[in-house]
Amino acid sequence: MIDVFIHGFLIGISLIVAIGSQNAYILKLGLLKQHIFKAVMFCIISDVLLISVGVLGLGFFIKDNQILINAITIFGIVFLSAYAFLSFKSAFKNESLKIDNEVKTNPVKKIFAMLFMFTFLNPHVYLDTVLLIGGIGANIENDLKIFFILGTSAASAVWFLSLGYFSRLLIPIFKKPITWKILDILIGILMIYIAYSLVDLVKF
Repeated sequence: MIDVFIHGFLIGISLIVAIGSQNAYILKLGLLKQHIFKAVMFCIISDVLLISVGVLGLGFFIKDNQILINAITIFGIVFLSAYAFLSFKSAFKNESLKIDNEVKTNPVKKIFAMLFMFTFLNPHVYLDTVLLIGGIGANIENDLKIFFILGTSAASAVWFLSLGYFSRLLIPIFKKPITWKILDILIGILMIYIAYSLVDLVKF
């Protein structure tokens, strides 16, 4: 049981830690100190849900449904490209994001909407959680699957809690406007790269 849990934890960490659109957004929320706990819990619960359905076999259905993959992928490309544009636009404004108690906090509904799109409309999330982790977990004995799911879920919890709260250590650096501009540019480039990498998933 313990070895299956550790196996799941290591696999989860190796895939979840890769910086993606969802992680970049959590990092930004952590720096701004905006609804961090709620955002982190949304990501953790989403991972647990996707990993669970993958381990229990739904990954095979999604893998063979090219129409569904195409729909999610195309929407993901459009969304990521639009967010990249907004990041570049923000970077080249004279304004800068501030970290203090007076800064306007985004409504939690808006944050959840963004996280929903970054999570459930991003094909890479399904590749990592449902297909890859789910495919590995599907080969584990039925009575041990729960320990594999717990291991990967623990990895998700450790990662997102660390990303959301340890990002505060970087706040002194992000007091400088130029640092925010650099971050916005890097996020924009990351979004474009992810969108471009999705193109190969579209097949007709």
